[in-house]
Amino acid sequence: MTNYTKLPAVLLLADGTVFYGKAAGKIGTTTGEICFNTGMTGYQEIFTDPSYFGQIMVTTNSHIGNYGIANEEVESNKIQIAGLVCKNYNIAYSRKQADESIQDYFQEQNIVGISDIDTRQLVRHIRDKGAMNAIISSEILDLEELKAKLAEVPSMDGLELSSQVSTTETYTFGNESAPYRVAVLDLGVKKNILRNFDDREVFAKVYPAKTTFAEMEKDFAPNGYFISNGPGDPSAMPYAVETVKEILAADKPMFGICLGHQLLALANDIPTKKMFNGHRGLNHPVKNIIKDHCEVTSQNHGFGVVPEAVRASDKVEITHVNLNDQSIEGIRVKDKKAFSVQYHPESSPGPHDSRYLFDDFIELMK
Repeated sequence: MTNYTKLPAVLLLADGTVFYGKAAGKIGTTTGEICFNTGMTGYQEIFTDPSYFGQIMVTTNSHIGNYGIANEEVESNKIQIAGLVCKNYNIAYSRKQADESIQDYFQEQNIVGISDIDTRQLVRHIRDKGAMNAIISSEILDLEELKAKLAEVPSMDGLELSSQVSTTETYTFGNESAPYRVAVLDLGVKKNILRNFDDREVFAKVYPAKTTFAEMEKDFAPNGYFISNGPGDPSAMPYAVETVKEILAADKPMFGICLGHQLLALANDIPTKKMFNGHRGLNHPVKNIIKDHCEVTSQNHGFGVVPEAVRASDKVEITHVNLNDQSIEGIRVKDKKAFSVQYHPESSPGPHDSRYLFDDFIELMK
């Protein structure tokens, strides 16, 4: 295990609020939009979820790192968060399946973090003030210097990030002789989504974010299209909106998750907006109003579709609503084989309350 000394570190928020703590991970400086996740477990999946690219993650569970890092439990090929804020940073771990400590993992991937701060106080502050940019440093403790660096960080509002996390080359996942072929537009896809397709006899081909519908159709002739999750502002992605419009025009089966849900809305003239805090956690209650049942869902998004515009639309109908705040969690396009959800059915909070959505997609392809 790497030698680790708890050096002083500082967290500065864009509104001037300061927290002092101890260094976690690599000694250095990092910036991003600060947000919090209320999940009690799954920190490794959070770290590697591409939807968190560019964000400093506050974990509300009091112990992070206590069950170590297992190489097979990643959602992408690297850590995607910009930095970590936690209460107790546990380097010693107690799990046979783990391959290394969180400290080794963070140092290998140059991730800067801060621990030993009152995360309850911080989360209450973010809840009241909203998501904002922040800076963590264990090498610069001068607040004026940190304020100058933080002032240079762009707002998440209007930021296009999916092209930065998407694959640069196409690749396949699953059994080539499977009965269904799905083209995946990779805007930051999680590996467990691909595993869920493989479990249902789907052979997937994953394409870079800016691949056109015509290119995917000619190359793969898929039975259906999947529009993935990912980071950033959906309204800053006209290229992806155009691709979704073309899939709809061709009347191909389509399924979208998270960012894919927002893009399906935009393709049907429904605007999106940046949320005050977003939804990030493993316990969000969602009602399927078509089947009249409730699901415990995993969520991770800072943008959402505008509810009033969805309700006024003559192009789509609402399928799911969030029981906490009545936000729109699912839609389907009238007279098309296309639907989407805002939450993550491939995750396991329920544990499998929402996996039926993958089966619904396969039914559309039959």
